[in-house]
Amino acid sequence: MTRWRQRLGEEQLVALIQESLSVAHKTGALGPKDLERVVVDTTVQPKAVAHPTDARLLHRAIIKLVGLAKRNRVPLRQSYLRLAKRAAIMTGRYTHAHQFKRARRQLKFLRTRLGRIIRDIRRKIDGDTVLEARFGPLLGLAQQVR
Repeated sequence: MTRWRQRLGEEQLVALIQESLSVAHKTGALGPKDLERVVVDTTVQPKAVAHPTDARLLHRAIIKLVGLAKRNRVPLRQSYLRLAKRAAIMTGRYTHAHQFKRARRQLKFLRTRLGRIIRDIRRKIDGDTVLEARFGPLLGLAQQVR
């Protein structure tokens, strides 16, 4: 929620609170007596936090790169989307079952596929400054994750 508040900014938050209070006043849910003493509780319990595991990061990098390539009409030899999804799922399953060697093998599979996609995209966009500018930040992140 902190990021959401920072993203909106102070002006929008003030406007949001003012609008909420005016609607509450118009509907009768808020009276003048209620505004004598105001207590604001801003604590938030974040729910469903997905931790950045290696498998998840690698899988997301593959998804993002393949999606960006499709949107920019960069033909890939293979996208590995289905294989990567299965490998990411199986990594979690193997880890849960304490089968760490099998989990490591799936992670290696994901790293290899991500590397292939990175190299394929770099080969295809080599020399095209517009595409290099579009793919640059994402390729850098993917290389860092790999």
